[in-house]
Amino acid sequence: MTDTNTTRSNADRSDQTRARILAAAIREFSSDGIAGARTERIAEAAGVNKALLYYYFTSKQALYDAALESVANVVVVSSMAAMGSACSAGERLVQFALNHFDRIHSNRAFQSLMQQEMMRLHRGEENALAALVEKVFRPMMTRVRQVYAEGRASGELIQVDELQIMYAALGANVFYFLSAPVMGMMTGANPFDRAALAFRRQAAVEYLGKTIFIDREHGARVAANVLAATPMPQPVEIEPQAIETGRIENHASDTLAKTHEVRRK
Repeated sequence: MTDTNTTRSNADRSDQTRARILAAAIREFSSDGIAGARTERIAEAAGVNKALLYYYFTSKQALYDAALESVANVVVVSSMAAMGSACSAGERLVQFALNHFDRIHSNRAFQSLMQQEMMRLHRGEENALAALVEKVFRPMMTRVRQVYAEGRASGELIQVDELQIMYAALGANVFYFLSAPVMGMMTGANPFDRAALAFRRQAAVEYLGKTIFIDREHGARVAANVLAATPMPQPVEIEPQAIETGRIENHASDTLAKTHEVRRK
């Protein structure tokens, strides 16, 4: 019994150490990229020496790959949860669009790593975009198409090109964050101010409620229910405990439960 407890305790400590290294690596890579990141800083932030870091991850590239995979896993789980509930297809698409806005706002590590991968692609450097497409974006696109087909067949959603639904649901979110510096200069307001973010996420969801639903009154109710059940998250800080348990401050499941509760009232 003692040997079993000792083995389990050693395994737990090993998992905790790996999680600390990975959390520190995510912060370092998202801040400085793979080229600018320093394993010395990662080891120091994780409270280990470099030898132990390389015991868990054989190279800097292997550590980067593990960090990217860890953050990408959260995106997949969160996005699929938004489209996996028992509510109508239209409501699932609205939840997915809001989840996407909140992810860009709150999961800054993934957004930073994605931007860096895009830059590496444009420079003709080796990059992980192909792996991300298969891990994250292709499964999401497939699921969006399935949900939209369901909503179109049921008569809830308008009949348009299926990719246009994705562009409508996600494109406005992407443009808002990409254009924020220029829009800030033109308007004199800070698009990243929390009040501005709250206003824009509400406007984006309400717009979908009025445009992709055949019955606009039903769409407006759906948008209101989803917004009421989904408070805007704070930016995520990557913590070792979150990596150990396979979650990086993901509230998607709680959001879906609250959405159902609001709809029943």
